[in-house]
Amino acid sequence: MAPPSKRRPGYDRKAQYSLFASYVIAIAGALVALLLLVISIADPTGFNALRSITAEATRPVSASLRAVVVGIGNLDEAIAAYINAGSQNAALRRQVDGNRTKLIEADAIRQENIRLKRLLRLTETDTGVVSAGHLISSTASSSARVARLDIGRSRGVQPGMPVSAPEGLVGRVLRAGPNTADVLLLIDEGNVVPVRRTSDNIPGISSGRGDGTVEIRALNTESNPFKPGDVLVTSGIGGLYRPNIPVAIVARLEGDRAVAIPLANPSRIELIVVQTPFRPAEAVAAGTPGAEPPTNAGEP
Repeated sequence: MAPPSKRRPGYDRKAQYSLFASYVIAIAGALVALLLLVISIADPTGFNALRSITAEATRPVSASLRAVVVGIGNLDEAIAAYINAGSQNAALRRQVDGNRTKLIEADAIRQENIRLKRLLRLTETDTGVVSAGHLISSTASSSARVARLDIGRSRGVQPGMPVSAPEGLVGRVLRAGPNTADVLLLIDEGNVVPVRRTSDNIPGISSGRGDGTVEIRALNTESNPFKPGDVLVTSGIGGLYRPNIPVAIVARLEGDRAVAIPLANPSRIELIVVQTPFRPAEAVAAGTPGAEPPTNAGEP
C-alpha cells in the first residue's frame, strides 16, 4: 500500500516544534509592531530616539549588505568589460596611431611654414629675384656636382644666374630648359666664389672640393688668417653673386687653406630663388661692405 502524500504534523514532533516556533515568532513580531505603533503615537520623541538607536546598531550589517548588492549588480558590467577589453585596447591603439600620424603631419606643416616664411623674407628683401622654385634633385657623386630646379626659361631663368636658398648660396645656373634648369653647386670644383669673413671683412676665394665641402684661400695674405668657426659670406667683388649671402662656416685648417662646410646643403634644402647677376656698381651705390668699384686693368 502506498504511503500517503502528506503527513500530518501531529505524527512528527520536530515538525510540531517548528510550527509552534513560527507561530510564536509571528505573534511576537505582531506584538512588537503593535508596541512600536503605540509608542510612535503616544511618544513620537521616544520613538525617534529608538529608531536612531536601531539604525546605528544595524548600520554595519546594512553597509555590508549594500556592498554585496552593489557588487552583484556590477558583476555583469565587470564581466562585459573583461570580455570587451581586447577590442577596446585595439581601438585605443588605432586611436593612438592616428594621433601620432596627425602629430607628424602637424610637425611637417610647421617646418614647411618656417621654410616658406624664410623664403618669403628672402624674396622681399632682395629686389633681384627672378623666380622662386624647388630643388628637386642633386648628384651625390659625379665629376660635376649639379642640382636640378623645377623652373626654367618660361619663368625667366637664364644660364649664369645665381641661385640662393634661405640657408645660403646654392650655386649658379649652368643650363636652362623650358621648365627645368641645372645648377652648378657651390661644392663643385669649377665654382669659384669671392667671399669675405664677416668679423673683419678679410677677403678670400671659395672653391668646391667635390666632396661636399669648399676650400677657402685668402687673397691678400700669404699665411692663413682663417680659423674654425669663421662665417663667410659673398663679398660681391667681381659681379655675379650679390654681397652678404651666407656661404659657409670654416671647419678646419689644412696648411695655407681652410676647409668650410656650406650652409646650404643641397641634400636638405628644397626652396630656392633665382636672382639676376649682380653688378658691383649696385653695391657701391648701396654702400655694401666688401664691394668695391671695378678698377682699370692698367692701374697698379
